[in-house]
Amino acid sequence: MRSSELTAWPTREALSRLGVPRVRIALDIAVLAGLAAWVVYSAYDSEVFHGRGAVLPPLGLLCCAAAVFGFHQTTLANRLGPSLGLVAALAAVGAAAYIAGAAVPAMVLWISASVMAMERLPLFAGLGTAAVMSIGFALADDSELGPYFTIAAVLLGGYSLRLDAQARGAGFRLLAQERAAREAEATSVALAERARIAREIHDVLAHSLSAQLVHLEAARIQIERGPEGPLREQILERVVAARVMAREGLAETRQALSALRGEMAPVEDYLRELAVADGAETEVTGERRQLTAEASQAVRRVAQEALTNARKHAPGAKVSMLLAYEKVEVALEVRDSGGGAHGGELGASGSGYGLLGMRERAELLGGTLEAGPEGEGFVVRLRVPA
Repeated sequence: MRSSELTAWPTREALSRLGVPRVRIALDIAVLAGLAAWVVYSAYDSEVFHGRGAVLPPLGLLCCAAAVFGFHQTTLANRLGPSLGLVAALAAVGAAAYIAGAAVPAMVLWISASVMAMERLPLFAGLGTAAVMSIGFALADDSELGPYFTIAAVLLGGYSLRLDAQARGAGFRLLAQERAAREAEATSVALAERARIAREIHDVLAHSLSAQLVHLEAARIQIERGPEGPLREQILERVVAARVMAREGLAETRQALSALRGEMAPVEDYLRELAVADGAETEVTGERRQLTAEASQAVRRVAQEALTNARKHAPGAKVSMLLAYEKVEVALEVRDSGGGAHGGELGASGSGYGLLGMRERAELLGGTLEAGPEGEGFVVRLRVPA
């Protein structure tokens, strides 16, 4: 046996009750309760606890129960010193019972302590505990072979329980690894599909918008160089507006492609760029952290929609944005100072991303979106888990 096997603790899965059927737990509790009752009965049957000493067996049982519970906790935390101390406490109670003349309770406590040590401690500590307890076995059983049979049964029983727990823990570790592998595979498939969709969007929509920009720019230049006419300015204005819309659509398409590929810039950087373009104020509070693609997109789209609505319904109003990183959520507040004709209901704007759609997006993520008049202005508040 390698030295590492002697000093290694059982795995956490083996030390815990993870995966143990309820029926098995109920049987274990019944066995322990029966064993405790037998110990107390044997203590009284020895006729050494009477008068004021009659309270000692129940008190000793309570102390042993507390020691066993503490032993399970300290071994679960792999704390060798406290675990050995609690085993020593059990052995001391057994020694006190033996000195008082109750040999059967003493043997039960010593055997229980040895089996627990073999099952839950590193093997060197379990073997050492059993070796020390063998002294008590020899004192309590004066036959020639009795102590040897007892120590063999303790070693075999404790080690069998240890192997059983290790096998159960190994099964749960393999199950956890299999689940992690399946999740990684599903994530890889999803990323590959998102990359494929991103390529399709890039090849179709992005190229189309780029071509429109080129043609609109060429049309603008020709109109500016062409002869004066009654409709020249109107046509030029429409062409310039279409060019701006195509540029914004291309920028939004590139953002969507970045989201699909998981290459999005931090959301606060996007909000600052958006605020500069619209002349708004931006404030970011809380500890910055990486958001999921869905949460990041929700914040971006709501900010974009709220600024568009403010520009459309309250031109010239002062607009401020507050992005707050909270413990389990990220919150966005977009507020304008008023001066326009905001509607009281959530509606859609010409950008194609209405606040109603944003509220549905937030609810799908487990968040909320509220929008409505407040004071003289209009406020949009978004909260999504992040």
